Parts: sequence; structure tokens; C-alpha cells
Amino acid sequence: MPKMKTHKGAKKRFRITGTGKLKRRQAGKKHLNSPKSGKRKRHLREPITRSDALAKKYKLIMGL
Repeated sequence: MPKMKTHKGAKKRFRITGTGKLKRRQAGKKHLNSPKSGKRKRHLREPITRSDALAKKYKLIMGL
């Protein structure tokens, strides 16, 4: 059986923390920012960490 290839798009978007959680940036900050409030944009700056079933699936895709 051939080796499983890593998903390069996922590899660029996600990082794995030291404790094994998935770390990602929040969506919605790239464009159309003028109607968004400063508070909303400020909160979108913070990265999100996840450790649920979806994170497990993405780790498998990334080859970890």
C-alpha cells in the first residue's frame, strides 16, 4: 500500500501545539474590513486551539 500524502493546504493553515492541540487563525479578517467594528477585528486576531474529533481528523490529513 502506498504512503499517505500530506495535505499541503492543511499543512500551511494549521499548527500543532506542544500539547497536541490544533492551532489555527480565524477567518473573516482578510478583506471587507471597513464595516466591521474594531472590537470584532481585534477578536479575529486571536488564534484558536482545538482538541476535538475535527482536530484529530486534520492531524491525520497532515500526516502527524
